[in-house]
Amino acid sequence: MSDRTMTRQVLLFISVLSLSSVNGQVSYSIPEEMAKGSLVGNIAQDLGLDIKRLKSGKARIYTGDSAEYIELNKERGVLLIKERIDREALCGQTTPCALHFQIILENPMEFFRVTVEITDVNDNSPTFKKNERRFEISETAVTGSTFMLERAMDPDVDVNGLHSYILNPTANFQLKLKNQPDGSKKVEMVLQKPLDREKQEQISLVLTALDGGEPQLSGTVQIHVIVLDANDNAPVFTQEIYKATVVENSPKGTLMTKVSASDADKGSNSLVSYSLSSSTDLFELDSDSGELRLIGQIDYEKAQHYQMFIEAMDEGGLSDSSKIIIDIIDVNDNSPVINIMSKSSSIAEDSSPNIVIAMINVNDPDSDHNGQLNCGINENIPFTIKSTSNGFYSLVTDSDLDRERDSEYNISVTCSDEGVPSLSSSVTLTLHISDVNDNAPVFERSSYEAYIIENNTPGLSIFTVNARDADWNQNARVSYILEDSSVNGVPVSSFVSVSADSGVIHAVRSFDYEQIKDFQFRVKAQDGGSPPLSSNVTVKIMIHDQNDNAPQVLYPVQTSSSLVAEMVPRSADVGYLVTKVVAVDVDSGQNAWLSYKLQKVTDRALFEVGLQNGEIRTIRQVNDKDAVKQRLTVVVEDNGQPARSATVNVNVAVADSFPEVLSEFTDFTHDKEYNDNLTFYLVLALAVVSFLFITCLVVIISVKIYRWRQSRILYHSNLPVIPYYPPRYADTLGTGTLQHVYNYEVCRTTDSRKSDCQFARPCSQNVLIMDPSSTGTMQRMQSERNILDEPDSPLEVGVNENDLYYLLKCSCLQPFVICRLHFQIAYLCPSQHQGCGHRRFSFIEVQ
Repeated sequence: MSDRTMTRQVLLFISVLSLSSVNGQVSYSIPEEMAKGSLVGNIAQDLGLDIKRLKSGKARIYTGDSAEYIELNKERGVLLIKERIDREALCGQTTPCALHFQIILENPMEFFRVTVEITDVNDNSPTFKKNERRFEISETAVTGSTFMLERAMDPDVDVNGLHSYILNPTANFQLKLKNQPDGSKKVEMVLQKPLDREKQEQISLVLTALDGGEPQLSGTVQIHVIVLDANDNAPVFTQEIYKATVVENSPKGTLMTKVSASDADKGSNSLVSYSLSSSTDLFELDSDSGELRLIGQIDYEKAQHYQMFIEAMDEGGLSDSSKIIIDIIDVNDNSPVINIMSKSSSIAEDSSPNIVIAMINVNDPDSDHNGQLNCGINENIPFTIKSTSNGFYSLVTDSDLDRERDSEYNISVTCSDEGVPSLSSSVTLTLHISDVNDNAPVFERSSYEAYIIENNTPGLSIFTVNARDADWNQNARVSYILEDSSVNGVPVSSFVSVSADSGVIHAVRSFDYEQIKDFQFRVKAQDGGSPPLSSNVTVKIMIHDQNDNAPQVLYPVQTSSSLVAEMVPRSADVGYLVTKVVAVDVDSGQNAWLSYKLQKVTDRALFEVGLQNGEIRTIRQVNDKDAVKQRLTVVVEDNGQPARSATVNVNVAVADSFPEVLSEFTDFTHDKEYNDNLTFYLVLALAVVSFLFITCLVVIISVKIYRWRQSRILYHSNLPVIPYYPPRYADTLGTGTLQHVYNYEVCRTTDSRKSDCQFARPCSQNVLIMDPSSTGTMQRMQSERNILDEPDSPLEVGVNENDLYYLLKCSCLQPFVICRLHFQIAYLCPSQHQGCGHRRFSFIEVQ
């Protein structure tokens, strides 16, 4: 075989049948038995493709379920022999013999049909199934009797197939060939000379079969003829050709037909036996009855018909031959075969319609309507299947895709034939939809509100904003950004910060409710796509108050070296309003609700304080036994948790006249913050006051004799300074501690008109007092309106340079009196209604 291959001339015929822009077909013709790696053809040149296109398109060969005999060399763009091709094993007697496969390209998907015709070479000799054949022929056989010989088999075709027979020797027999309708030849041996057993009992012949190849090959069979006596009538078949049909997949034992032959002889010479000219594994012929039965499995897809030669022979050795043709009827016993030629595992969600995602080859070995196919896919998916050519389908997109709606599709391709009953096959393709950044993050709420208690720790987590992105992977990764804005001119980043990954909002500073009660800002959620998409939301932070401020006492005012005392006449009735403690709390809500309690009191049975309004009133009638000097400690407490408080000391003088309380309250100021410099300041104050007093005395001695005498009486009194709270003080903070306007003033004495004092009618409600911490200077407390219209009503009394300047304004209905002493100055204001009783006094000590 190898010698013949070396000497064989290989012819290569290349023909391009058709080629289009979408797909095409190219055909090649090569001889069988070519060595591995032999060139089949330049597929790139023949298809008009560039070598780069073969590489980028991942060109490959698709053969379906068939073996791959041809391989593609993408570097050279040629087709090469991959496996040795035996035409006889591949196609048998079928001509022409060809390999059909497809060249698949991707990006974009294309395929091209390739047909490689395999031409035959004379590599097989004619052969006989048996090496010898025996004939028993009666000597009475007439000239012209025929004896059927076994046909030779040659797998080669055309000129290389079986060509002729030669029979040697030819003394008694001659070879006769009959052409058959299927192109084959019936081989018969014809008796041309009568036999004579007495002369020659056995004759040996050689039948040689020759093919038409170059070189010519042959095969032989030995024929032995035994000459018998007296049987001069041969059997004769009733039909020259017997025909039968059988359905494929019929069970074993099925009777297909019955043959019959008759012999004119009698006795044993008329007994006929039947036999097949060649053995087979599919059929069996009963030698006695002539019944042909099925003994194997027949398949229409393997062979559509069978033909056999049968022989009828009598006991004398005479025979006749006939032919049986069996046609196989196809049944729908094969489901369609679906082969995925090429497919995409994923596709972008923004892909346009009519994108090819898979190419499919479907075939059904059945014939006629049993092999006609219809393919479809499952419903309600954005894909469709299209038939591109016979047996080839493309799966393409039909409408828009949305990964957020369906991230993947299981596409079931079902193909069914038109047989009865119909058979079908299906295959499922899984297609993933790759994400495109087409969705912006969405917050869970349209706006957020959060609360935080003031005095928080910086860095405290307030709350979390959360946004979701319907996209996937990096496109769904949300980052949070604090948008630039300001709160009261201050960047919002100095108030809060936002964690970029978690959306947790942290307080950057400690908040104070009294400074800021709420503020708002915007947070942006941005995904990680390219380009990124974003959305924003408004966040409002409300600060809750905490009880972090203690109440503040506005009245009475507490100073270090001056004393305020409230004067209560001994004739005061039960419920007499002594004074009112005024306090405020800068907190809000219940943290600013104030309550008043007496903590320490000289006589607990004499005074009480209003729990809500802070008013100090008598709870019994004042009598002569009550001490002149009363000291009350009032606790002002808010309603917070924990509660905060403040204390204030209230001094009350129980007396009917002003001089009565002087001696009792003299020591009050000396008990406070007494230090080593007191003597120095006293001497200095004495000198300044004396100088001013003497100067004033010279000027007004003629008209102020009585006043001078009165000041001399009080000269040696060391009176403390009691600050005066502004009359008509009103609670403007809305705390509920002072609901009405009150005047706390002092009435003059009943004999004040007889004293050495100058009277004036008040026009204002303000008081100027001396600051006890200064050296002879006065501090103005309040000033609102000018003096009265009466020009002759003195309002201000004072001296020139280096003198003590003192200004007093009162809003009393009665005239007031100003008394000047050498070292102390006292001022009195009468009450609003009566001329005695309720008095208020203040002392200023000049140091």
